[in-house]
Amino acid sequence: MRPLHLLQIISALQLTIQTNNLVKTYSGRTVVDHVSVHVTQGEIVGLLGPNGAGKTTNFYMVVGLIRPDEGEVFLNDINITKLPMYKRAQMGIGYLPQEASVFRKLSVQDNIMAVLEMTKLTKAERQHKMEQLLEEFNLGHVRHNNGDSLSGGERRRTEIARALAVDPKFILLDEPFAGVDPIAVEDIQTVVARLKYRNIGILITDHNVNETLSICDRAYLLIEGKIFRHGTAPELADDEQVRRLYLGTNFELRRKDWIIEMERDQAQKKQEATTNDASD
Repeated sequence: MRPLHLLQIISALQLTIQTNNLVKTYSGRTVVDHVSVHVTQGEIVGLLGPNGAGKTTNFYMVVGLIRPDEGEVFLNDINITKLPMYKRAQMGIGYLPQEASVFRKLSVQDNIMAVLEMTKLTKAERQHKMEQLLEEFNLGHVRHNNGDSLSGGERRRTEIARALAVDPKFILLDEPFAGVDPIAVEDIQTVVARLKYRNIGILITDHNVNETLSICDRAYLLIEGKIFRHGTAPELADDEQVRRLYLGTNFELRRKDWIIEMERDQAQKKQEATTNDASD
């Protein structure tokens, strides 16, 4: 029997990205101090903190943009600490930067097709998948518009649709709500919330704390380079010290009704699946 290729093995597993005691120092100042986080497929995890807390540096070490001075990054049992970004991408770790990453002079559909062309799909399969992504992300009406003519929300949806063209296991989102108008923010929240039901793991960092926490299953709060708290969104919102040091005493977590309804639907489906398995 032929040995399975590493990427074939990865594609068959439920995966977790795990960082162990990451450390990064600049000019004698430790900006990330023994930080360990994890995110599993099918959950949304936030990386939060005030300016200078080390969240962006920590995020970049997970992505592969910078290498830690100490500590390791794992994909399940595979040490990926020294792997470049493109190798991590091949293993299913996608990344969306804060800066616009659409091809500005290509249409929306050509932006998506440019990525699909790198897959092993047939021409018909690529066309079918592109149509699916255009419909799923409500981009059909702007499919022929160039990237430089899109609104902030349309651009973000295009970037996420393009990332999904290669069926990632994880998407790391850097400031996804930056430069997006308030109406489009909820649109992007909906898109991100739905990704976890495709069994995609999301690691998200953003300064818009309420918009981020409202869709997170869990979050890590970094202060002065260290993890100050880790918990569910409601747990962090109810923590007096978290409110005093970061959220503000008047902070109120606003979980959108559609998120709550989506979670109920998924819980019901899981319960039904468990019941059906038991009856079989």
